[in-house]
Amino acid sequence: MVDFQPILNRALQRKGGERGLEVRIAEPLSKAVFASQADHRFLSMMTKVVFQAGSIWRVIENKWPNFETVFFGFDTQKIVLLSPEQLETFGRDKRIVRHMTKILTVPQNAAYINDQSHQFGSYAAFLQQWPEDDLVGLYRHLKLAGCRLGGMSGPRMLRQMGLDTFMLSADVVTCLQGAGLDVANQPSNKSDLTKVQGCFNDWRQQTGFSFNRLSRICASSVGQNYVPDTRH
Repeated sequence: MVDFQPILNRALQRKGGERGLEVRIAEPLSKAVFASQADHRFLSMMTKVVFQAGSIWRVIENKWPNFETVFFGFDTQKIVLLSPEQLETFGRDKRIVRHMTKILTVPQNAAYINDQSHQFGSYAAFLQQWPEDDLVGLYRHLKLAGCRLGGMSGPRMLRQMGLDTFMLSADVVTCLQGAGLDVANQPSNKSDLTKVQGCFNDWRQQTGFSFNRLSRICASSVGQNYVPDTRH
């Protein structure tokens, strides 16, 4: 088991102590609050991360109210009924980003959410029944069952929706490697991801911290040092 204390100490030193580190950490939602989120909110966030991938994020953020309007508030039951002609119309709508390949992910992910919701009662319930000690398995599921939810997109969607997650950003991977974990710079094969999951599981048992907190502390312990914008 790799000792997490040196990583925490380094993060505290680099970020100005407990106060400086704490502003970088957002805890996951409580289980009750997470469970209360409706399916259409998950489809909205899935669509947002898909459109943000490879794009200027502020452009997507500024246009997001228009996305909500065009896609009927991301009502999954309505979205799956869209005809090819309607989707083509969306592809010409200047209110949103006219990227047809990404627009086509919306009904596909709506159908995926509906399938899980039918089995478990809601998409949130599906996510909550997934074993907490197998996040990499959930990431793999999103990549295979969802549309364009591989890479960082699926984990980012989960993090934004409030599920307890770790993110394999470049800084987090550098931290893991510095702690002695023999993994690639972009862990993707089963062996590397199993090592990563095992390490985070050990650290959670060691510290009692959430995956969110562990991941953000890891990122704060390496990489570029800067003062965060605390206005938001």
